[in-house]
Amino acid sequence: MARLSYLLVSALSVLGAAAASAVKDLDGSNFDSIVLNSGKPALVEFFAPWCGHCKNLAPVYDELASTFAFAENKVTVAKVDADNHKDLGKRFGVQGFPTLKWFDGKSDKPEDYSSGRDLESLQSFITDKTGIKPKGAKKAPSKVEMLSDSKFKQQVGSDKNVLVAFTAPWCGHCKNLAPTWETLAEDFASEPSVVIAKVDAESPDAKQTAQDQGVSSYPTIKYFPAGSTEAEKYEGGRTEKDFIAFINEKAGTHRAVGGGLDATGGTIAAMDTVVDKILASGEDFASGVEDVKKAAKSASADASNKFADYYVKVTEKMGTNKGYVEKELKRLQGLLAKGGLAPEKQDDLTSRSNILRKFIAAKDEAADAVKEEL
Repeated sequence: MARLSYLLVSALSVLGAAAASAVKDLDGSNFDSIVLNSGKPALVEFFAPWCGHCKNLAPVYDELASTFAFAENKVTVAKVDADNHKDLGKRFGVQGFPTLKWFDGKSDKPEDYSSGRDLESLQSFITDKTGIKPKGAKKAPSKVEMLSDSKFKQQVGSDKNVLVAFTAPWCGHCKNLAPTWETLAEDFASEPSVVIAKVDAESPDAKQTAQDQGVSSYPTIKYFPAGSTEAEKYEGGRTEKDFIAFINEKAGTHRAVGGGLDATGGTIAAMDTVVDKILASGEDFASGVEDVKKAAKSASADASNKFADYYVKVTEKMGTNKGYVEKELKRLQGLLAKGGLAPEKQDDLTSRSNILRKFIAAKDEAADAVKEEL
């Protein structure tokens, strides 16, 4: 029994140590030695226990410190309860919470931190200052574009269709939206014309944008079509499916839930019409190649119609091999079923499969029409 008690105490001690924050706690007795005279740079958060924004930042700040804990002899991530130690807050001109300041370890003249309060922004700041890269559990980089005042001006009004969520760190609805927003960004990662973005409306480097856009509640979602700075406020549902349907309609994309292409991806309506006409007229595809080539030349004027030439290829193949479409579709479906394809390759094979199905549908409709005549 004594042995069991010892093991339990030991295990709890280990767990307690593991849960301990890597953030250094500072007060009047250790601030100068750790921050000003160590020759080691430090990022210091001045906070107050009652501050809501500080509470929201706390888990992010803890994670930040843990990712630089391996380099504690080169950089410090620390915090000061400036409500309890008012002299330190006053000494460095702290007027609100949380305030983050960067000290170079050699002087008492800090630099204010004014970028985003997400983990990636904080990590990038320390890396830029020190050259030290964070370590820890590797996460796939977010596909959501974080927009500052300057980045907002670069993206909005460009050749991109931009869907922006204006959020605040303390907002519960924003936190609920966050995982869906990440998924949505993944879904459109292969669409160069679409940007899924976010503005932290309380970040010092993005406040002006939120004000300019008249944002007063969170999350506020706005859509900016390519080439325009005029926004359309999004008022629809907030599921992945809802957002995808909205973007597809506005940006002319063909994404499905999960990020793949829907059944129309890659197809070209004008080309489908020509294929339908060839079969409806009773012509064989060998004699219809020129019509398809003519339509493809016209369709190619639109850069989004990447598969116009594929219609020509299929038409030419069908002129000499009646069973080509069915066999080729089976082959492509086999490749897709194996999985492990790069997103670009998966889109390519799905687009070609969708086009082949258009030929099959046209054949079936033509056959049904003949049966009705008989």
